[in-house]
Amino acid sequence: MDLSSETLIEVYRRMRTIRSFEENLQQLVAAGKIGGFMHLYAGEEAIAVGVCSHLSDTDLVGSTHRGHGHCIAKGVDVKQMMAELLGRATGTNKGKGGSMHIADVSKGMLGANGIVGGGIPLVTGAALSAQVLGQDHVAVGFFGDGATNQGQFHESLTMASNWKLPVIYVCENNGFGEFTPTEFVVPVDDIVERAASYRMRAVIADGMDFFDVYEKTGEAIEHAKRGDGPTLLECKTYRFYGHYVGDPTPYRNKEEAEDWIQNRDPLDIFEQKTTESGVLEPDDFRTVDGEVEQLLREAVEEAEAAPHPAPEDVLTDVYVRY
Repeated sequence: MDLSSETLIEVYRRMRTIRSFEENLQQLVAAGKIGGFMHLYAGEEAIAVGVCSHLSDTDLVGSTHRGHGHCIAKGVDVKQMMAELLGRATGTNKGKGGSMHIADVSKGMLGANGIVGGGIPLVTGAALSAQVLGQDHVAVGFFGDGATNQGQFHESLTMASNWKLPVIYVCENNGFGEFTPTEFVVPVDDIVERAASYRMRAVIADGMDFFDVYEKTGEAIEHAKRGDGPTLLECKTYRFYGHYVGDPTPYRNKEEAEDWIQNRDPLDIFEQKTTESGVLEPDDFRTVDGEVEQLLREAVEEAEAAPHPAPEDVLTDVYVRY
């Protein structure tokens, strides 16, 4: 491990914050305090944090409909996020974006996206901008396995490879496109096989292991910044909840799901590796757990006490004025 104990504590804090944030959202939805669909990121924390630990605020990220984890990993304020999801004026987008449109450009978070694969062309454009302007930035696009059947995936990767754009395409392959097993709709065993048709560098990472994701993301960023072009990084992972809150998951094998949740939890894997190496102690993790619990309690309380957007602001920030 070439990461300091302080850095590793921060890594765990972000992963734990994502998990606790999502668990609180599940409870809020069940209590009827948040309406609409809610797609939780629990189980995939090692990917968001493993990737975003390399990024600065000037590096740009395009997200998905399951985007809370990417936002937290990128440094978006947790209390403002909670206010946004509860539709409050103090939210990151003044209560008007909600779960699938949450964004914070000041942190390089271009936003979650309700369109499957919608973030892929956004980060391709961001990478083109960085290249043309001579900026030492990278762009990262997160998307699921189902998005690789969308036209914009193929169009964007073709363009990025041809022009050697500084972009990393991160496929979070959790085995299901909504309710359909990936193998039913994708004719290759691994998503990375598709990169060969673009002559693009491709790598598979264990999406439940922060260290594997972190290492392979670092290599992809170095590749991009040398001017050698994009990487398709496929992270094998599993979502601990259904496609949305309330999804009974009849399409999933219960034994398989239980095995992933009990034996492949990314937070447990991280704690085991860092304690066995002697870098961190169990008490370090429990201290963070308590601090995160307090943070989320405050986030919910402050969000519920915050005002709703004013009716007269209904069109504010909606239409661009040139």
